[in-house]
Amino acid sequence: MNFLVFFSINRIMAVQLMDRFNEGGPFFMSLILICLVLSMFFLIKGFLNRDKQPEHSKKMMSLVGDVSLLGLVIGFFGSIIGLITAFDAFEGLGEVNSGILAGGLKVSFLTTLFGSFVFIISRLGMLILRTLLKADKN
Repeated sequence: MNFLVFFSINRIMAVQLMDRFNEGGPFFMSLILICLVLSMFFLIKGFLNRDKQPEHSKKMMSLVGDVSLLGLVIGFFGSIIGLITAFDAFEGLGEVNSGILAGGLKVSFLTTLFGSFVFIISRLGMLILRTLLKADKN
């Protein structure tokens, strides 16, 4: 019984995340998702080589920093493109009510939110890896 409730809740959350992903624009959200996957790959590779090759781990940490920053910038770029598109649509409509304006702004900020999430998660991983590398050095 508890498993069914847990499964139902997870399914609902997955559907909501997919809806948000599509709302934010599949192109930009996919690019940011690729940045997240690359960041996690480089972080895991850095953690695995921490004891054997500390220099390789530092190189991986540098790559994580670059990829996470790219995800953040893509998020902001997607937001700007979304805002321009929304304002073009509003301009064509003439008068726009606040509900439509708020909806357009919400959608345009989804890429920024996802890009910021990728940046924060990657930076936390870098912080942990850097701390472990310093502890291994001493």
